[in-house]
Amino acid sequence: MEYDEKLALFRQTRLNPFDRGEEDDDPPQEGKTPLQHEARPELFSGTRTHSSDRTMDLGLAEDHFSRPVGSFVASDIEQLKHAIEECKKLILELPEHSERQKDTVVKLIHLRLKLQELKDPEEDEPNLRMILEHRFSKEKSKSVKQTCDKCSTIIWGLIQTWYTCTGCYYRCHSKCMNLITKPCVRSKVSHQSEYELSICPEIGLDRQDYRCAECRSPVSLRGVPSEARQCDYTGQYYCSTCHWNDTAVVPARVIHNWEFEPRKVCRSSLRYLALMMSRPVLKLREINPLLFNFVEELVEIRKLRQDILLMKPYFLTCKEAMEARLLLQLQDRQHFVENDDMYSLQDLIDISSGRLSCSLTEIHTTFAKHIKLDCERCQAKGFVCELCKEGDILFPFDSHTSVCQDCSAVFHRDCYYDNSTTCPRCARMTERKQDEVSDQKEAEPQK
Repeated sequence: MEYDEKLALFRQTRLNPFDRGEEDDDPPQEGKTPLQHEARPELFSGTRTHSSDRTMDLGLAEDHFSRPVGSFVASDIEQLKHAIEECKKLILELPEHSERQKDTVVKLIHLRLKLQELKDPEEDEPNLRMILEHRFSKEKSKSVKQTCDKCSTIIWGLIQTWYTCTGCYYRCHSKCMNLITKPCVRSKVSHQSEYELSICPEIGLDRQDYRCAECRSPVSLRGVPSEARQCDYTGQYYCSTCHWNDTAVVPARVIHNWEFEPRKVCRSSLRYLALMMSRPVLKLREINPLLFNFVEELVEIRKLRQDILLMKPYFLTCKEAMEARLLLQLQDRQHFVENDDMYSLQDLIDISSGRLSCSLTEIHTTFAKHIKLDCERCQAKGFVCELCKEGDILFPFDSHTSVCQDCSAVFHRDCYYDNSTTCPRCARMTERKQDEVSDQKEAEPQK
């Protein structure tokens, strides 16, 4: 840890310099060695002093860091607290960025870690725990960059046991697990896979009784007793414990305004949106059909998806395509081979950035090459225009063709018009059915 980070960590947690209290002028009790201010210069001396001076080490003697034998009594914790306070005072008095101040900050951090270890001793914790549909797994990482979602404090992975929910990635200390009141967001995703499609549907603090929408703690816009923070997804207000000013793309703003700027959302909305990101639950043609008139990229993607659906039957009946697992190129967007009108929020984000157009065009080219050039079996399933009987073999996904909606026959676009031209294949099928009906009537015995 760099010195600036250590000093910042100290400043975040140090006491107000105007609230230090008075010095204790009472004489030391018999049998106890006081922590004297005259010992501060000795902290940074390069040589050891007499053994009597080592006791005046702001509580930094080696026995504080040795492995405890038996249980600690309250006096051990009080001595560490006293040493921490003395160390904090000394840091404030030493010159800024001096070597002595740097060393003292390091010693302060070690004292805090030791104090935390005494307050929260290591226990044999289970590897899996189930709470409110959360499936918590014990973490083995020693990183100190995680933050507890319950108490909003840093998780010291070196000395603290912590868990992560495998469903919604909720993180918390082991000691905070019995205080959890928020159910797992994944259960909501499983039971209710839909978005709030109104843009920031605010109801007002008065409707919330001036309380956090999640934990029900008092909040206000003035920040007393806690700041009210609005979630742009739900429109409700939350306290600073439930709303960390995280940002996320809001689906309602994308669908109605084609706006992808991240907005501030509460913690539960952040997890819900993250879990819903790849779920195809947005039917744009029903929610906002006018969007296709203003976003050209959407029209392009829709055409590519329609072509892929027309290619799918070729692959399902082609042994080579099945062995090559061509359709697995879309395994991350499986809904693309099932329909052409459902979108996920991730699809819309990728369309806006241009990534989806590039990747889908490449897949479309690979699929068309297999059908039209590489595979003789797929080529044999092509069509010849029955109206002009000229030209190359036609396929329904070609850009210059038209497809009969009734029998799926393929013609040149210039030869076939949906309403004005009769499909020869449909005419033959109709004539054949009429002949079958006539034959059945002739075969019936006359009464």
